[in-house]
Amino acid sequence: MSIESPCILVCQIDPKTSYCFGCGRTREEISGWIGMTPETRRAIMAELPARLETVERRPRRETRRARMLRERNQAG
Repeated sequence: MSIESPCILVCQIDPKTSYCFGCGRTREEISGWIGMTPETRRAIMAELPARLETVERRPRRETRRARMLRERNQAG
C-alpha cells in the first residue's frame, strides 16, 4: 500500500515561514507523515496550496528526476 504524499522532491525549508518550498509542509509534518492517519494527511494537504502562496521564493516545479526523464525522452 502506498502513502499519498505531496512531496515533489524539492526539499528545502523557507526560513521565514518554516514551510517546505516544494510541498508546503513543516519539518514536523514531513518527519511524522508516515505515522499520520489518512484523514490527518488529507487535512494537511488541503492547506498546502495556501501555504505555498506564502513562501518567499518559488522552486522550479520540475524536479531533477523529471527534467532528466524529459530530456531523455526528447533525445530518443
